[in-house]
Amino acid sequence: MLDAPQRVKEYFKRLPKEHLERVLINDDILTLAKKYIKEKVVGETSFDDCVHIAAATVNRVDILVCWNFKHIVNVYRIRGYNSINLRSNYQSLEIRSPKEIIGYEH
Repeated sequence: MLDAPQRVKEYFKRLPKEHLERVLINDDILTLAKKYIKEKVVGETSFDDCVHIAAATVNRVDILVCWNFKHIVNVYRIRGYNSINLRSNYQSLEIRSPKEIIGYEH
C-alpha cells in the first residue's frame, strides 16, 4: 500500500471501518509463505509478498486485489502460488489487479 497511487490510498482511507478486518499472522501463514519461497515461486527477498498471499489464502478471502505485478499479479506466479495452495489443502486464491475489480463509469 505504501507504493500505491495516491487515489488508491485515499480510496482505502474512505472505506467504512466496519468493512475492514485485521488479520493476524500465525504459524500456518508463515509455513505456507515459506513453501512459496522454498519452491521458488519467488525469491527470498519477496517473503513479505508471500506472507500477504498466504494470509489471504489461509483466511479464505474471495479475491486478493494487488498492484504488485512483478511478484503477485503475474500469471506464472499465480499458478505457482495456487499449485502450492492446492497441494497444501487450501483453496485456489483469485488474484487480480484493481483495474479488473473496480468498475469505471464514463
